[in-house]
Amino acid sequence: MKEPLGDLLTEQIDERYAQVDTASVEQLALLMNEADTSVPAAVRAAFPQIVPAIEAVSDRIAGGGRLFYVGAGTAGRLCVLDAAEVPPTFNAPLDLVQAIIAGGAEAVAGSVEGAEDDIEAGFAAIAERGVTPMDAVMGVAASGRTPYVVGAMRAARLMGALTVALSCNQNAPLSSEVEFPIEVTVGPEVLAGSTRLKAGTAQKLVLNMLTTIVMVRQGKIYGNLMVDMRVTNGKLRDRALRIIERVTSCSRSVAEAALDAADLEVKTAIVIIAGSATVEVARRRLAAAGGRLRQALEVSA
Repeated sequence: MKEPLGDLLTEQIDERYAQVDTASVEQLALLMNEADTSVPAAVRAAFPQIVPAIEAVSDRIAGGGRLFYVGAGTAGRLCVLDAAEVPPTFNAPLDLVQAIIAGGAEAVAGSVEGAEDDIEAGFAAIAERGVTPMDAVMGVAASGRTPYVVGAMRAARLMGALTVALSCNQNAPLSSEVEFPIEVTVGPEVLAGSTRLKAGTAQKLVLNMLTTIVMVRQGKIYGNLMVDMRVTNGKLRDRALRIIERVTSCSRSVAEAALDAADLEVKTAIVIIAGSATVEVARRRLAAAGGRLRQALEVSA
């Protein structure tokens, strides 16, 4: 039986903030900033749950699977944000990380009343995406009991997918629905029950951690450089050129020529310069190295 909503830690009223409506702007800013400082520690305390979950998701991605996020409200929007940033940052396929939000696209910019309470819709959303045993599905809900997310995770389990849950309450019902439960208990909010605050920050930190680490393990990074980024505007072109210059110690003009010859592929440009290679040879070396720049450069040396 589900715990009454009012008993959840994220719904509790913290008496330290009982007079925030009378506080000055500076006092409010200080109170919120002070509350936020507890979030990283709560995330760190959940590492015994977070680390195995990331390792498991990484293995699914390495095996050709995909990652699906499922959430509602703030949690769903955070899922959409994280999924949207993976392709340009890591030059990943658009369908590699997908976000499913209760209420669909309309719910990204506004509220779709009642969508999060539809457990059948959550179940159906997973079936509609064609989730398979190769994939990983992660349900995100601050309360750990959102019906839409619970339904989605039940469907994911039936389809044999790897299942992960991220919530901000202890012993959350959602945790019992998955193989890898993550509970980041951040405690009561400055505004009682407003889980877009500390709980939202905790979710954002964990989602950032998950996709970044997974992409690092897939060889999308060289050192701490985004060598697989997509060059789609002036700022990103400048960043790409600085990365090429740093890795190869070449001049800006050499970096520009290689980047253009490589059709804006940063890794290819680096191998062209470092290995005195043609575009075709550079791409073959990268392909032989599974796209991992470090290994491709070792072959070039």
